[in-house]
Amino acid sequence: MNPVSPTVEAQSSTRRPRRRPARVDMVALGAYVLLGVLVCLNYWVDVNNRVSSHLPTDHSWFEWLFSHGAYSVRNLENPLFSTQQNAPDGVNMMANTSLLGVTLPLAPLTWLLGPQVVYALYLGAALAATAGTAYWMLSRHLVRSRAAAFIGGGFLGFAPGIVHHANGQPNFVSNFLLPLIVVRVFRLAEPGRWRRNGLILGLLVAYQIFLNEEMLLLTAMACLVIVIAYAIMRPRAARQRAGTFAAGLGLGGGLALLLTAYPIWFQFNGPQSYRGLQGGVFHSWGEDIVAFVTFPRDTIAGTEAVEKTIGMTEQNTWFGWPLVLVSVVALALLVRRSLVARILAVLVVVFSVASLGPEIRFNGELTGIPGPWSYIPEDLPLVEMMMPTRLTLVTTAALGVLLALAWEAVSGRNRPPVPAPRAPQPAGVAWWRRPRWQQALGYTAITLAVLPLIPTPLPAKPVDPPPTFVTSGAWRPYVPQGRTLVPVPIPSNVHGLSTLRWSALAQHQFPIPAGYFIGPNLDGEGVFGAPNRPTSTLIYRSMDTGELPELTEEDRRRAVEDLRFWRASVVVLGAHPKEAVLRELMTALLGEPQRVDDVWLWDVRDRA
Repeated sequence: MNPVSPTVEAQSSTRRPRRRPARVDMVALGAYVLLGVLVCLNYWVDVNNRVSSHLPTDHSWFEWLFSHGAYSVRNLENPLFSTQQNAPDGVNMMANTSLLGVTLPLAPLTWLLGPQVVYALYLGAALAATAGTAYWMLSRHLVRSRAAAFIGGGFLGFAPGIVHHANGQPNFVSNFLLPLIVVRVFRLAEPGRWRRNGLILGLLVAYQIFLNEEMLLLTAMACLVIVIAYAIMRPRAARQRAGTFAAGLGLGGGLALLLTAYPIWFQFNGPQSYRGLQGGVFHSWGEDIVAFVTFPRDTIAGTEAVEKTIGMTEQNTWFGWPLVLVSVVALALLVRRSLVARILAVLVVVFSVASLGPEIRFNGELTGIPGPWSYIPEDLPLVEMMMPTRLTLVTTAALGVLLALAWEAVSGRNRPPVPAPRAPQPAGVAWWRRPRWQQALGYTAITLAVLPLIPTPLPAKPVDPPPTFVTSGAWRPYVPQGRTLVPVPIPSNVHGLSTLRWSALAQHQFPIPAGYFIGPNLDGEGVFGAPNRPTSTLIYRSMDTGELPELTEEDRRRAVEDLRFWRASVVVLGAHPKEAVLRELMTALLGEPQRVDDVWLWDVRDRA
């Protein structure tokens, strides 16, 4: 099966296209790199002390992950699990967005530069690399025009939904393998090459599992829809190629499963694994219909205010009305003569409708109209972990390819995609140019649709640097092997952003309790962070109210129990906006602290 089939099926010419100069490809890649630098520009103003303004906790979590990779390599420890957060229970890294495919290879760079620098470097590089592999896919397999491939590749790498996730979630911009996977899937039908193609596909899929399993699942779903659509539109060709395709797919799937069997088992059955998320928290996150035509926040046409009108969904569409209009017109003009365009239309409709969630949302308001997910059980395996709105990332990919096809169609230099080796060759390609006014109109329309979506630098905010007590290693005499350093506030998914970074910036040299991750509750369901201990609850209450709660001897007894549970060695309070009330609370629970460097320290080794 080869859905990448001729767009123009019966044209004739003997003229061959000129070879692509490598320098043009390098210019395209250079432009993507510059755009990646632009997106991360605000971080580089003070890279060591800035985090995402929109998702600061996620940003800190991924800095922690880079340190996890460096720590695992340095100490030759199992990277699938960590005891350096949520001590003493630990964190199942395969059951979280661990990005091991990046953090482990970049471990030497993290040792040298620190996780803050590596985070910013990688974020921009991942955006540019995704655009680059998308450009390669388009220019080698779908379009002849390098300009068309550049437009499509740039959109695929820097689309609004991708840039939105760049605010603290680099796993969702790590999509550089996906274009290669898609190409390899549809080359499985090449006669006589199913073994080679299957093996390469298996290796790519196995590696993608350690980058982002959710994006891999979305890609697999998209490929399935493409294959079904192709089989319906070209039943005879599909039957002829089905055997070769199935053989290659089976080989690739078998290899990927062989390589990842233990990590996947560990993810679902290892320590601190879980089954689903408590309450199916993501199930209701459907896409807002108005979001499709709204300009995204982090672009030259977007504003911060518009985000509040659409509601709680992620900005996975937010294409702006010009792009939606151009896309509709392009599909209307291309579907009659392009198989690829017809398949893209199927993808856009299927995944856009599926993204609407259990109840249709319009301009931030629930309408009461049942959506497609209202018919799907919330506890269905895998589905229970998905956000419906993220299905539109497939729509985004389809529109990126459509932009490339539309630009090429406007130029008039239409051709079928590069045929697979040994596959039947088309009779030829007619080269003809449209009237200049038509070209000008088409180029202007596409440009005006894309220009408002050019990303702006991601907003960043300053964050308190870690105490010198942590960065200088002055903590070492106080934290023997097997004991923990308890930072105040204790890190969680709501509080303790700065103290989570203590662990990251010290590259995990000491374990900490609680943290920001997904782990099991008492019923085995996934929840964010560790269950609050009595002392954690007191700390968070004091921070929220700004006042010391009334304490009892029972509170002090429970504090000692918590310290024993955490295997605490010292409790440390650094500079913090709530420092005064936190110091008063911990003094009331543990006694007077000592001042060491720039922190207040309670030595609890004799009590825990």
